[in-house]
Amino acid sequence: MAPPFDVPLWRRFLVFLLPLMAQNILQSLSITINNIFVGRILGVEALAAASVFFPVAFFFIAFLIGLSAGASVLIGQAYGAKKPDLVKRITGTTLTVALIGGIIIGGIGAILAPRIMALLGTPAEILPQASEFARANFAMMPFIFLFLVGSSLLRGVGDTVRPLMTQAVATCISAALTPVMILWLGLGVKSATLAQGIAYAVSTVGLGFWLRRIGHQMAPDQALFEHLKPDWHLLKTVLRVGLPTGVQVVVGSLSALVIVGLINGFGYQAAAAYGAVSQVQSYVQFPALSIAIAASIFGAQMIGSGRADRLDEVLRTAMMMNLVLTGTLVGLVYLFSGFVVGLFITDQQVVDTAQHLLHIITWASLMFGAGTIFSGIMRASGTVWIPMCIGIFCVMGIELPTATILSRVLGLEGIWWGYVASFGAMMCLQGLFYFAVWRKKTVHALV
Repeated sequence: MAPPFDVPLWRRFLVFLLPLMAQNILQSLSITINNIFVGRILGVEALAAASVFFPVAFFFIAFLIGLSAGASVLIGQAYGAKKPDLVKRITGTTLTVALIGGIIIGGIGAILAPRIMALLGTPAEILPQASEFARANFAMMPFIFLFLVGSSLLRGVGDTVRPLMTQAVATCISAALTPVMILWLGLGVKSATLAQGIAYAVSTVGLGFWLRRIGHQMAPDQALFEHLKPDWHLLKTVLRVGLPTGVQVVVGSLSALVIVGLINGFGYQAAAAYGAVSQVQSYVQFPALSIAIAASIFGAQMIGSGRADRLDEVLRTAMMMNLVLTGTLVGLVYLFSGFVVGLFITDQQVVDTAQHLLHIITWASLMFGAGTIFSGIMRASGTVWIPMCIGIFCVMGIELPTATILSRVLGLEGIWWGYVASFGAMMCLQGLFYFAVWRKKTVHALV
């Protein structure tokens, strides 16, 4: 649980942030380990087949991200206002909607997987494997949805330790199952996503029993079961806060699909390099994303407890953390870029390409972090539409045109300069709106 309000903010922030960062790293590590198994055992083509599905998965998980963002803000405010029954009601409604969404998206996606991958322009030599991987991933989405939304809701009450421990168990299970499924069961490229789905299902059940045993206020007890029927009024507020975040993620995912299409035009080796760069870059961005989540949760708790005057302190603390933590990781990646890329692929030409692309994009994670911190704090108060529009403009109006034009001028590396331009614009525009407009408004609790 979150430490008392009289503890210095930077300490509270760090206590919340470190387990959150560790969980995000472990979450990505689970995918990374599986990709290493796929790339090393099944080859570059199999890795490319798994890599091209990543933006598709992110697109469909956008629904969950928006739902979780809205629910965690409301839970943070309810927790700050000391309203445990309201916390329970928000939790029950969100879990039910997440499960239903996972079943619908997973079912439809599993049926349409081959068509989706073909529409992306997936190279013919990897299309069958890519379709197989996509179908298995869709089938696992209900389990993935429940696990991810449960972790997000716990953060709303300041609990990041239990999600971390549960993620550690899931990562170990997944890492153990994947080689077994590849080498002994002969399940091929889909082994990675099947192992992850099973790991999340087991870990979610385990987390539920753990919360019940310790009497956690969000435990799956009789009170929570009574609130599993959606509260439509609460759901409306959750969606009002979270939907813009989901829309922004959808737009970002659609742009990623366009980017994948551009990359596929350079061949499957470029697709493999993209997969490796995406994995490494996700680690670099995890501190920034974690800090933005922490800023949003702490902002919501401040608002719920009637301490909105401390939001600027939350901003300063988050920016300091971004500079120190994200900046340190950026430096490490530059020092060891060849080594980390080599974990995924053995083809030296692909390794060299991926390393060069990392050198272009990695430093821009600091700008990415600053932009998401601004929007995260504003989301804590329910201000979401303008930050969403800024984010969409940076993707559609800056990233895609820049990447498209520069890919024709500079080749493959021009695509990554589009990301750099987008991150820089997002930091400047979100910061301008924060200081020039939002900061002058009176902030009120949503629940």
